[in-house]
Amino acid sequence: MTSLFFYGSLRHVPLLEIVLGRAAGGIDMRPASLPGHAVRSVTEGPFPTIRAEKGAQAKGLLVHGLDAQDIARLDFYEAGFDFDTRILAVDTADGPCDAQIYFPAGDHWTAGDPWSLQDWVDQWGQLSCDAAREVMARYGKASPQEISALFPFIRSRAWARRLAAQPAPQTLRARMTQQDAEITAERPGFDGFFRMRAFSLRHRTFAGGWSETMNREAFVAFDAALVLPYDPATDRVMLIEQMRYGPLMRGDPAPWVLEPVAGLVDAGETPEACARREAVEEAGLTLGEMRPMPAVYASPGYSSEFFHCFLGLCDLSPNDAGLGGLDTEHEDIRSHVISFEAAMGLLDSGEVNAGPLAMMLLWLARERPNLRLGA
Repeated sequence: MTSLFFYGSLRHVPLLEIVLGRAAGGIDMRPASLPGHAVRSVTEGPFPTIRAEKGAQAKGLLVHGLDAQDIARLDFYEAGFDFDTRILAVDTADGPCDAQIYFPAGDHWTAGDPWSLQDWVDQWGQLSCDAAREVMARYGKASPQEISALFPFIRSRAWARRLAAQPAPQTLRARMTQQDAEITAERPGFDGFFRMRAFSLRHRTFAGGWSETMNREAFVAFDAALVLPYDPATDRVMLIEQMRYGPLMRGDPAPWVLEPVAGLVDAGETPEACARREAVEEAGLTLGEMRPMPAVYASPGYSSEFFHCFLGLCDLSPNDAGLGGLDTEHEDIRSHVISFEAAMGLLDSGEVNAGPLAMMLLWLARERPNLRLGA
């Protein structure tokens, strides 16, 4: 059987068991170190890398007892980080031993500070386990290259589950919780950039007792941050325009849509930080004070997508209108700086036909008098 040296997150047994698809009992794991190497954090993501450093010692575990299936699953998971193996000698209490070690396959990762397993477990352990479950559900169905491309979005979806942990108030709503809804079975769905889960469920009813078991599907998406830039001194807002796939697939003859600035919340990122980042990327705009707007589900009947909405106070001039977006994300975005009254006219005419923008303009209409007084 193959011996491996784990220096990073695979030393966390819950994660290792998810990747292997079995309990770690029977696996021989002993302390070891790799001389002349250091384990460093990676600035591009919540995982470590290893690199040669004179005089350093990379501490880890020498692992025995893995079979061919275990190795195949580990290779699949690690390829998602663009890692492959080298064979090097590690130091153990019984002397040197050759082991396979996962190294970065290219120069994609920027090494940062020394990496701590405990710090990683505290901050990223649960999220990484959630992400690994989705990754390994694709084992045998997706290529390592596909997993590598999707991994940031898989982590964002796992992060959305962490952000969902604090529910909205339940003053008018029933005090029922997740424990009052039971998923009784899952069926094959679709796994790509988005996920479609097919399942059977039952839930407690308002009248008492349980509903009949129903077959349903749900669109498992991400959390997004949305921001409406507003200049209270000049009473102008910024709207962005881009082609959207939803209207296109509906058959709308004019699928270019007016929207607020928006983007997916990256793993570990606060929604406000995401909104500020997206304002720079999409419109070249630096925002000042941020005012929270309602945080809402986009379409709770069938989608997990959740919107964190903000008003971003800033200085706007007509010259701030223009073209923006990231080529790497295939974004083709035009921004418009218009008066608040003109924006409300577009809402009245129906040209503003995206629900989030309509909601945000109506929220601004309520708060606008106070905002302008302080301008």
